Amino acid sequence: MEPLMAVLVGIMFAAAIYMMLRRSIVKLVIGLILLSNAANLLFFTAAGMTRGAPPLIPEGADGPVGTVGDPLPMALILTAIVIAFGVLAFALVLINKAYQVVQADDLDQMKDTDT
Repeated sequence: MEPLMAVLVGIMFAAAIYMMLRRSIVKLVIGLILLSNAANLLFFTAAGMTRGAPPLIPEGADGPVGTVGDPLPMALILTAIVIAFGVLAFALVLINKAYQVVQADDLDQMKDTDT
């Protein structure tokens, strides 16, 4: 399963870079979303894919019972998802304002609008 995930991460990174190199600002944001998701999937795959219970410690026990997943990659990926959502929200607002001013989503046209 991990080699398949590695190929999927590579495809997602390639698609993200391709989308970010396009001239449309909407495609740039789609590439940004793909890039953040590919990075999260890469970290998830690198941490090791194990089947187990959530890393919860029962009442009165010294440690978790049975096989559990590592909580650190879960916490880091969750933090990365929240940060990516914040960046995406900021980028969408910035794109909306830029489109209102320039009336185009082409990055070359936005470059020539200095007044």
